[in-house]
Amino acid sequence: MGKVSIALRGWRFDETEVFDDDGELRPLEEVSEETRRRLVRLRVVAGEPCNVCYLLNGSKSDCNVARIVYGEPLGEVLLCPDHEPEFLYWYREAGGSDHRGEERFADIFHEWFAEGNRAPEGYGGLDHVDTEPDRVPSPDIDGDVPELEEAIEELDDEDLDALGTDYSSVT
Repeated sequence: MGKVSIALRGWRFDETEVFDDDGELRPLEEVSEETRRRLVRLRVVAGEPCNVCYLLNGSKSDCNVARIVYGEPLGEVLLCPDHEPEFLYWYREAGGSDHRGEERFADIFHEWFAEGNRAPEGYGGLDHVDTEPDRVPSPDIDGDVPELEEAIEELDDEDLDALGTDYSSVT
């Protein structure tokens, strides 16, 4: 199997690590620490507004829902397809890649954009190709991920601390 995106395009997961043979999400304790951090964070950021829309409009209600995520958990940039080229330009051409992995990654992009910097007119985004989408497991999920919700709720503060990130505000 290959790499898959879950909820938002950008973060890629090893399909066999996150899904069992029945196409259901594996329990959090069965996945690597990095995957666990991203899955827990996805539960928080899925459905949130595009960061660029928010910078432009100042109100969540006037923003597109983010469909793309770049960066590391708690330093991620959330984007709608319309604003992905702005981020890609910053990352590829304006020094953004120098900040890869930094805690302030998202803040640095936001500052760059807020200062009036933009991608040149017509700057392209990424062409995404879904290969064999019918082979990717599709768990029965109605907006929430019950297995993930339960796993997060069952984690005590010590277990959350062991993840290396403070998720107390989201549990």
